[in-house]
Formats: sequence, structure tokens, C-alpha cells
Amino acid sequence: MEKLNIICIDDQRDVLAAVQKDMLYFAPIAEIIECESTAEAEEIMEELFAEEKPIAMLICDHIMPGENGVDFLARLQQDGRFRNISSILLTGLATHQDTIEAINRAHISHYIEKPWKSEELINKIRILMTRFVIKSGRDFKDYMDFMDQNTLYNEMHERY
Repeated sequence: MEKLNIICIDDQRDVLAAVQKDMLYFAPIAEIIECESTAEAEEIMEELFAEEKPIAMLICDHIMPGENGVDFLARLQQDGRFRNISSILLTGLATHQDTIEAINRAHISHYIEKPWKSEELINKIRILMTRFVIKSGRDFKDYMDFMDQNTLYNEMHERY
């Protein structure tokens, strides 16, 4: 079984540590890669793409120095290599308008407010992981223990 890659982007080390702790659940099937900026994340994404390693999703902070999360995710939508990567936007300071912009411009998959509940983050990741595994044509049996069963059923039902 090939491990999937999940990239977490936040300029605050304590937030990255909290996300990493919540994501230990997925360690058997995924590499959790921490980045402190969008530039660092983009560099890692380029390397993973060159090595043909799967990027299952991005978990990205909204408010960061330099490029913010929405601008970064929107820019990725313009790059065919990364257009279909699922994303979760984490933020504690967003307005209603920020949320609308994130959905419309960056096509985020989920939006989670800080501070988040671990179970909420894990459940969203399970759903996105399930969709990624099915859509990428991987043998879902290898990932079954980490998949959302309702999403798996719905995705399989749509396909067959």
C-alpha cells in the first residue's frame, strides 16, 4: 500500500503540532507533512509531484504572513496538476465574506473554525480521504479502516 500525503500549512508551530497530534490516527496510511508557509508547501508539492507521490489533501490556515490560505488555494486551482486536491481551510479570524470567498475562489472542500474539535477534523479528513482513494483508483481495501463508510457507499453507488 502506498502512503498518501497530507500537507498541513500554518505559520504557528503550536497549531501545526495540534493538527499533527489529531492526525496521528492516519499515520498508518499517510505521511503528514508540516509547512510554515505557502511557499514551503508549494516547494514540497512540486517535489511530491515530480516523484509521482499522491497528495491526498491540504489543510491550510487562512491568515498567514505573505500569501494567505485562500489566495494560495485559489492559485492552486489554476494549476492543472493540483486543481483536484481537496482542501480544508482552518481559521479563527475569518468573516462571512472570507468564507464565501474561500468557497468561490479557492474551491475549498471544508471550512473549520479554530479552535476545532479533534473529532470534527478527523471526520472531515476521513470523508476527503475516502473520496481521494476512490477517485484515484486505489484499492480501497488497503485504506478501509480509515475511510468514512457512508462516503464510501455513496461514492461506490455513484460509480456502479
